Amino acid sequence: MPENEPWEYTLYIPDDVRAVIVARRTLRLILTMHGLIRLVDTAELLAAELVSNAVRHTKGSAALRVRWAVGVLRIGAWDADPEPPEPPGELGLLADVGAEEGRGLALVEACADVWGWQPSARGGNRGKFVWCELGSAG
Repeated sequence: MPENEPWEYTLYIPDDVRAVIVARRTLRLILTMHGLIRLVDTAELLAAELVSNAVRHTKGSAALRVRWAVGVLRIGAWDADPEPPEPPGELGLLADVGAEEGRGLALVEACADVWGWQPSARGGNRGKFVWCELGSAG
């Protein structure tokens, strides 16, 4: 499939911390197969942060959606919590470098061209969709 043709994949994720690894590896395969290897490292980091937040901070299923259109890669995670995500702190000001939590959306904000969130429903369940985008020059 040529790089300029749009495509979209959705990976449904159970409430399982191993889902982050599955999502990263699946995304790597998708991007490699579509000739977008130059985006893999950053896209994997972004997807891992979004999926980790969805699995760690909510109960129930989640989903990773990856879409390519018009030279832009959109990565998003749906989860069953309709509350907005905590605003990201400033990455340079997050004190504890070894902390396991608290840097996720700050990393997303720092590495993505743009990010955001919106209320969303899936299968009749209310929730939210947190997304970010990378341009083809990324």
